[in-house]
Amino acid sequence: MKQLLILSGKGGTGKTTIASAFIRLSEAKAFADCDVDAPNLHLLMGQSSEPQKSDFYGLPKAMITPHLCLGCGLCQRKCRFNAIYVDQGEYKVNEFACEGCGVCGAICPSQAVSYMSAIAGRLMLYINEDRVFSTAQLVMGSGNSGKLVTEVKKQMRDAAEDATFAVVDGSPGIGCPVIASLSGADMVLVVTEPTVSGISDMERVLKTAEFFKIKVAVCINKYDVNPDQADRIEDFCKTQKIPFVGRIPYDSEAVKAINQGQTIVDLDCISGRMVKEVFARTMELLFTQSAGYYQ
Repeated sequence: MKQLLILSGKGGTGKTTIASAFIRLSEAKAFADCDVDAPNLHLLMGQSSEPQKSDFYGLPKAMITPHLCLGCGLCQRKCRFNAIYVDQGEYKVNEFACEGCGVCGAICPSQAVSYMSAIAGRLMLYINEDRVFSTAQLVMGSGNSGKLVTEVKKQMRDAAEDATFAVVDGSPGIGCPVIASLSGADMVLVVTEPTVSGISDMERVLKTAEFFKIKVAVCINKYDVNPDQADRIEDFCKTQKIPFVGRIPYDSEAVKAINQGQTIVDLDCISGRMVKEVFARTMELLFTQSAGYYQ
């Protein structure tokens, strides 16, 4: 299965809008939404069935047994996450602050600390006829989003063994969830916008992809908001020998399509026509060009 991963670095660039268009144009039999903090790809993909749901357990949370606790306060002093506090003379653990690192249990002289499994998210798998869609929702306040992203992709691969191509809507940002999204990807399409923060995050995502030796391409969404910055992005790609696959203009019709639960290629609009060109160039790079960061 070849995986095309769509990333943006900065949130709000239109990554999911373009990912949904790519899924529609490619008629992908497998796709995933790895934005587990705020998944929304399902809103555009029109899933007709209820998903199969399963709980995701992150790192276990610490728990202090009161009658075993000596009240020495060693655990509180050594907890670097400030997750242990005193309530009415008893030491307790704030489950939202606890990272399950195990320090408190290792240093407790009376073995008063134990660990309990905690649900950190919920995996969802949609199987509609011959299509597989994998996604998840992280519980608010939970960490381990990188691990949950890994499970989302594994769930997609396991359920779509016969699929030859998959589109993955990656996580926003440049942290652990993005690194987990990059695992197993054959190519990354970076969707950026012509702003200072958009360019900065694009460069950071490209460096991360370079480290993993994954082929990349760049497109600009809403390029006409700031043409000078758009030119700067394209010049950067030429200088760094990074494939540049096109520009997509700001389009009020795109907003209308999304509000109707449609992709931008479901309507006859300028953004839909331009994203078709970006799609064609991206597919050519994915299937005909040799792998590698630089072209």
